[in-house]
Amino acid sequence: QVQLVESGGGLVQAGGSLKLSCLASGTTVGFGSMAWHRQAPGKQRELVAQITSTGYANSKDSVMGRFTISRDNATNTAYLQMNNLKPEDTGIYYCHLYAFARNYWGQGTQVTVSS
Repeated sequence: QVQLVESGGGLVQAGGSLKLSCLASGTTVGFGSMAWHRQAPGKQRELVAQITSTGYANSKDSVMGRFTISRDNATNTAYLQMNNLKPEDTGIYYCHLYAFARNYWGQGTQVTVSS
């Protein structure tokens, strides 16, 4: 059974930083693409950043230059380093793995940025 467990969320002031982690178990993430999505209150879930199995990464325009996605296949972990956080970055952040034609989601971790 594949499980993704996020950690690292919390409350931070605007301009601060957080680093999210996503630990996968029950599978090997090296063959899949990983991504971080977020859902703000009253809004739809949106893709924040993604990274392929070969390490190619991209992110949405509003976080470019502030957020960095990375992965460590040896430890089955993906990360999202978030710097210069803004109140509009507030939301629940979800880890996503696409591997072997299946989608897997974590339970989410709350990120709250105060102004």
